[in-house]
Amino acid sequence: MSADPSVLVPASGEVDLSVVVPAYNEEDRLGPTLDAIRAHLRTDPGRWGAWELIVVDDGSTDATAKVAEEAAAEDPRVRLVSSGANRGKGHALRAGVLASCGRRVLITDADLATPVEELDRLDGELAHGGADAAIASRAHPGSRIEVRQRRLRQWLGRAGNLLIRLLAVPGIRDTQCGFKLLDGDKARGAFAGARLRGWGVDVEILRFFHTRGWRVTEVPVRWSHVEGSKVRPADYGRVLLELLLLRLRAVTRTDLAVAGLFLLASVLLYRGLWADLDHGYLRDAGQDQNQWEWFFAVTADNVAHLRNPLFTTLQNHPDGVNLMANTAMLGLSVPLTPVTLLLGPTVTWALVLTLGLTATATAWYALLARRIARHRWAAALGGAFAAFAPPMASHGNAHPNFLVLFMIPLIVERALRLCEGRAVVRDGVVLGLFAAYQVFLGEEPLLLAAMGMMLFAAAYAVARPDIARVAWRPLLRGLGIALGVCLPLVAFPLGWQFFGPQSYTSVMHGDNTANSPLALLGFAGRSLAGTDAGADPLAMNRTEQNAFYGWPLAALATALVIRLWRHALVKALAFTAVAAAVLSLGSKIRLPYTDLEVTGPWRLLAHQPLFESVIESRTAMICAPVLGMLIALAADRLAAPRPRAHRAAGYAVLAAALVPVVPTPYPVRERAEIPAFVTEGTYRSYLAEGESLVTVPLPDPGSADALYWQSATGLGFPLAGGYFNGPWGPDRIGIYGAVPRHTSHLLGEVRSTGQVPELGPGWQEQARADLESWRAGVVVLAPQHHGEALYETVNRLLGKQGERVGGVWVWDVGEDDGAR
Repeated sequence: MSADPSVLVPASGEVDLSVVVPAYNEEDRLGPTLDAIRAHLRTDPGRWGAWELIVVDDGSTDATAKVAEEAAAEDPRVRLVSSGANRGKGHALRAGVLASCGRRVLITDADLATPVEELDRLDGELAHGGADAAIASRAHPGSRIEVRQRRLRQWLGRAGNLLIRLLAVPGIRDTQCGFKLLDGDKARGAFAGARLRGWGVDVEILRFFHTRGWRVTEVPVRWSHVEGSKVRPADYGRVLLELLLLRLRAVTRTDLAVAGLFLLASVLLYRGLWADLDHGYLRDAGQDQNQWEWFFAVTADNVAHLRNPLFTTLQNHPDGVNLMANTAMLGLSVPLTPVTLLLGPTVTWALVLTLGLTATATAWYALLARRIARHRWAAALGGAFAAFAPPMASHGNAHPNFLVLFMIPLIVERALRLCEGRAVVRDGVVLGLFAAYQVFLGEEPLLLAAMGMMLFAAAYAVARPDIARVAWRPLLRGLGIALGVCLPLVAFPLGWQFFGPQSYTSVMHGDNTANSPLALLGFAGRSLAGTDAGADPLAMNRTEQNAFYGWPLAALATALVIRLWRHALVKALAFTAVAAAVLSLGSKIRLPYTDLEVTGPWRLLAHQPLFESVIESRTAMICAPVLGMLIALAADRLAAPRPRAHRAAGYAVLAAALVPVVPTPYPVRERAEIPAFVTEGTYRSYLAEGESLVTVPLPDPGSADALYWQSATGLGFPLAGGYFNGPWGPDRIGIYGAVPRHTSHLLGEVRSTGQVPELGPGWQEQARADLESWRAGVVVLAPQHHGEALYETVNRLLGKQGERVGGVWVWDVGEDDGAR
């Protein structure tokens, strides 16, 4: 074909249409493709105006470049852009689009699976439909597939495409389309910021358009599968990997520095524990460290032996423990099974506390940086307070389910996206998955988070009814989708929790479960300005100091609310904090320094399903992220340009409010040694199949070292009694520990008093009945306070003397004890 002397070569800036064709080893198909494109554009010169055709040779090893050069020699509107090496489709498209000059840019693959004639439909969407981009969609109901792929390839491609849509590009059905028409300036802007070199560039560009609110329209077209296509079903997996790497590249140095500081702070708080994992025990953990290490160990054992992870009889033998009805944190204990099996449950315990606290602070920081504060360090300050606030520091002694809350900010962020209504289905699905996972981390924190979000939503709707009118429909629709996703995933575990073996109705927490008004303004025992002597009288125990924000911070928060009251966000935050604080005061609020009591709003919730098991003082924990948001707002305003003196004064006020509540490192005590009777495995000769080891006294919430004996030595024996939540009485009320029996109650009294009671035949008969109910094989008394009185009591109950074995007193009570 000879060159056409009438061809007009467009001048820079006067091109109406640029066509970009990426090509790698396409010598056989490129020539006919270029001829077809030129022929179509020539048929209606008035419509397409001045155009250019750019071929990008992506380091081909065949004659692809030569074919393009020959076409350029015939038609000056054809240009060749060459790459020295094969760098991927993304790199080729970026080079071609950035080299273009057109008001519109058409991207098409060299195989022309979508015929070039379909350009007419795409052009109509940009010219008359108001679109910024039009893509040829094979998935559009109006499309006509003339030659289909093989069935397996088709289904694999659809599955990969679905994942990509859910994770990256909501609302687009055909994310990997190779035939698209874009606004030229927007296309060049998008590709200038593109980072991916492979197949994922299509998704990256569509996401770029989506995040900027540029309209993308899918157009039905004719499409044919072309043999020799370089796209494989596995490439969808590569796209997902590229998108993940893209997300990681978006992390800034500041983000890494903030996360590093959070990790450093967490390690410093738990440095005493890490310094001696073999013997260190968090001093203020009560018996909870023993319990949590047991949870981690038994879950790992269940997983390793393919047993039901929701139940075990290793504790409270033979009735067992409903693990789903306890705080086993299966969302972490299951995936951390390899760590527990290789390094032991104490390492898992320390990792969960340290890394969980770090992850929680980082998640709050990310949410605040995205939604609240323009300056990253302001968001970091707010995120630090949300995670390291006094209530969280208190639970950091013993309750990782209330410390490891990194999913809560993600749930809040997804709910906010639902209110925007951009991708309701995608965000609803993700919210459902997040909520389901949080159920396996902690149900009560999820309930409290839902309470806080509802309080905030109600207040914000009053402050901004215009936004509420727009947001409520997509929010409700998304919540419905989330429930549809979440409920099937948690239905069986929750059914097991509430109706399975050893399930219970509500939990008896006892008295003193509400906050005193003084606790809201006081300082926690683990705060710089606090002392145990000052905090202990105002809380249930040192693991439940659920307020203690300090009066300086309360004063600062009040001043910030007054100063920023015109903002709807601040009004909603203020209402949420005050409502949560008041609810935490319980059903009856005792006024400080008086004998007067008034009815509190918690009375309305106290006997409702789910809420009847909540310790009401914990609702004050909702105030931590709320105050963190106010702190981020204040720090963000201080970071804005203002006189140096004003800024210094503002930072000084912030420091005066925050420094007093900075947490101090957790104190650690020496852990009691495990008796050689257990560590050397001597107990095995005393236990037949199905028999339990009975400690004196039996393990309970006040003394659960026997759980450590189990978890640290491979769970080789079941225990009678224990420290867990289980049912009691005909109403199946939840209590801490096993159902008390006469013998266990008696041994507990002797431990407390040191007095040996008068014991007649009736007590001996009762002891035999209790041992039979526990299926006891051996009774073990370890050295302890009032050990002599306990030894004498057991001798009298069993009618025989114990023998000293492996550092403990032992009574063989199994069915074949005579043979031992």
